[in-house]
Amino acid sequence: MVSAPTKTHCPYCSLQCGITLDVSAGQVVLAPQSDFPTNRGGLCAKGWTAAELLAHPDRLTSPLVRDERGSPLRRATWNEALERVVANFQKTQADHGRDAVGCFGGGGLTNEKAYQLGKFARVALRTSAIDYNGRFCMSSAAAASVRAFGIDRGLPFPLSDVARADAILIVGGNPADTLPPAMQYFDQGRARGAKHIVVDPRRTATATRADLHLQPVPGTDLTLANGMLNIVVRERLIDHEYVAERTSGFEAVRRAVRLYWPDRVERITGVPENDIVAAARMLATAERAMILTARGAEQHSCGTDTVQAFINLALALGLPGSPYSGFATITGQGNGQGGREHGLKCDQLPGYRKLDDPAARAHVGQVWGINPADLPSSGRSAYEMLSGIGTPGGVRALWVLASNIAVSAPNSHHVIEKIGNLDFLVVSDIFLSETAALRCRKSMAIEMVRLADPWTLRQLTICTRGLAELPAHARQLIEHLRASAERPTPP
Repeated sequence: MVSAPTKTHCPYCSLQCGITLDVSAGQVVLAPQSDFPTNRGGLCAKGWTAAELLAHPDRLTSPLVRDERGSPLRRATWNEALERVVANFQKTQADHGRDAVGCFGGGGLTNEKAYQLGKFARVALRTSAIDYNGRFCMSSAAAASVRAFGIDRGLPFPLSDVARADAILIVGGNPADTLPPAMQYFDQGRARGAKHIVVDPRRTATATRADLHLQPVPGTDLTLANGMLNIVVRERLIDHEYVAERTSGFEAVRRAVRLYWPDRVERITGVPENDIVAAARMLATAERAMILTARGAEQHSCGTDTVQAFINLALALGLPGSPYSGFATITGQGNGQGGREHGLKCDQLPGYRKLDDPAARAHVGQVWGINPADLPSSGRSAYEMLSGIGTPGGVRALWVLASNIAVSAPNSHHVIEKIGNLDFLVVSDIFLSETAALRCRKSMAIEMVRLADPWTLRQLTICTRGLAELPAHARQLIEHLRASAERPTPP
């Protein structure tokens, strides 16, 4: 047992606020770190109360299994639970093929757990059916960033830089409610005269603090971005030297946005022409400016193109790479990016290595000690995998880890209906979530001590170190992934 307070991170959102945990008195006492650069002594309500979950009376401490579809969940031993998992996975794969068993992860998994889950799926199960709830988060922004910059990064500059920017455009984000400790930097910027623009159909807490609030018709953010770039081009506010030296393809973009003249954009988006022009000029004339997109702009059928359009605007103004300027996405989950980096996407191995790249397969196969030919091919992305449950070639047995897809998945009623068609469902979570409570043909819930692990983080990476003792009968996720993998599998 650790006797001195341990520096670590809050387990919830992408801010990963610095906290300390003191277990010397026999219980977990949480306090903010006053010198941590993200929160500097502040926490939101969830952060302050995070440790209360560890001893919550509803916390699961042993596996629960359901013997029949209509029967209630009952306690089981770990050996019985894991034997059921292995037996049902083996039977499903023997009857329907390897891809009939799927794994669905979450952005709250630590790096080790994300890596272990991806390896478990591709080595132990040899299934292509793996993805995670990061697909519902910032995957559109990740795809746009890879397309524009060749790399997937959420916030490529220190959060404290926000206070030094002279103009900031926030698109589809409400950090005043979702990332309260971050607002100190926005407030500092406004106090020194910075201008803030918020694009959001709703009058949010963040929008009420802004100098200019643009309220587009939902789904028209892409048109608005192109309209702002049209103004920048027309009024010759482009950073021509930056564009010539550091970008490619700008002439094609220039031609494309010629059709987005301000009065037409007003008719499409509902945003007054004068406000669109004012916003474009505010960004373009600022010495240091930022464009920040979030889920409101990204979670559309054209989300990647929308983010790309705002990146185009940022590049035309010469923002990325300039001091206290740039483009970034305001991320949500605690380790959504870590999940992608460590292999939870259906088409990606650890280190952003693509499954269709022979060199990447060879490298990972060597590290894992397997024949690269035994690695599965790319699978279906998150929603496609869930929507295909029970269909020919679809998943028939599913392990959900650190995700509550019955609540968070798009078209959740459809997803719940699909889950009911599973032959076998396993859910790993610290509480009996809505997903864990669902009934399929056979189902079970296995407890996973998820929230205890992120509080043992060190520095700025999501990695695990033991701190507080687990409740009796509880196990960490890595333990029961390993235990499942070590049991015999079909040829």
